[in-house]
Amino acid sequence: MGVARHVVCAMSGGVDSSVAALLLKKRGYHVTGVFMKNWDSLDERGVCTSERDCDDAYKVCRVLDMPFHQVSYVKEYWHEVFSNLLREYQKGRTPNPDIICNKHIKFKHFYQYAVSSLGADAMATGHYARTSLEDEEVFQQTHTPVPRPLFRDRLEIRNPVRLYQGADRLKDQTFFLSQISQDALRQTIFPLAGLTKDFVKKIAAEAGFHHVLKKKESMGICFIGERHFEDFILEYLEPKPGHFVSIEDGKIMGKHKGWFTFTLGQRARIGGQKDPWFVVDKDITTGEIFVGPTTNHPALLRDTVQTNRFHWITEEPPAELIRTQMMDCHFRFLHQMPLCESLFMNLQNIQLQFLYFAVLYKGDECLGSGKIVRLGPSEHTLQKRHLQLSRNPKNSEQSSESDS
Repeated sequence: MGVARHVVCAMSGGVDSSVAALLLKKRGYHVTGVFMKNWDSLDERGVCTSERDCDDAYKVCRVLDMPFHQVSYVKEYWHEVFSNLLREYQKGRTPNPDIICNKHIKFKHFYQYAVSSLGADAMATGHYARTSLEDEEVFQQTHTPVPRPLFRDRLEIRNPVRLYQGADRLKDQTFFLSQISQDALRQTIFPLAGLTKDFVKKIAAEAGFHHVLKKKESMGICFIGERHFEDFILEYLEPKPGHFVSIEDGKIMGKHKGWFTFTLGQRARIGGQKDPWFVVDKDITTGEIFVGPTTNHPALLRDTVQTNRFHWITEEPPAELIRTQMMDCHFRFLHQMPLCESLFMNLQNIQLQFLYFAVLYKGDECLGSGKIVRLGPSEHTLQKRHLQLSRNPKNSEQSSESDS
């Protein structure tokens, strides 16, 4: 009988990673559980939440008779994730720290720790996602120490590992994995790939993991906990008071403490207003936040968006895009947002809520993502221009003559 393959499983103290470790053990692997501490924080009762999660992860490892380690990436998280988050907020953007954390912490630092320091044949996480490799194919991959060679092996480039949506489409987490490297993906196993969340909970109950089943599922930015986001972010950024302004008539609706605490599509809780108002645009030069009466206001709709350099999971753009310079695909800007049909480079009528990354899909495959750096004019702006031109046809003619 051969030596059991060694898999290092990222343990968060939650039900998903706990069941992932259990399934790996059942496959006969030698599994090591590792808890990552990325943030120093206390909850409202003065209890360190990461210590509580670490203790929950340790209990699972003890039940499964697994070695357990704890590693701290507090410094790396601050410099590579949180500082970037603050800079992007100051620029008026709404970053997704989970995408950035997976790219820089879990699938870079932790991955290197697993294969280099612990000698793992593969790493595993509790994400709801899958790859094009079976387990045994993952074990056949070789770790390329950093820095890697300038030129990749040509066979490796021709046969990249692909990232696909998990079986549970409601819980699918490829959105959060859309920036990870090909090197890390090659040596990663997703034990929950073919399972639904309900079935995972059933497995946890049968295994006696009642202490993790009782925990609330983490939503939003994990280190904020139950605190109000505005209060949290103002601990790190100076308040920049300004006005809420109606996009309809320019009327001042109220005051806010900083435009960076709001994102497009978010409800703006304005004192003294009975009806709900929603953020449709922001002006970071004046500090004004423009609000509209509905979540599908034309000011939220854009004909075009532009990203920076796109991160392709396979490292190379799809052949169709290289050949024709355009590609039919699907996209989303928000986790659990329904996938929408699109022609790449010409994304039509997209409601941009909580936007930061544009994540592309082709069938079940997650192709990668790019950071949105520029928005085209909104439908509201185009409608206003059309109305102005229709009222002043002479100006339209003069404009056409000057253009010619």
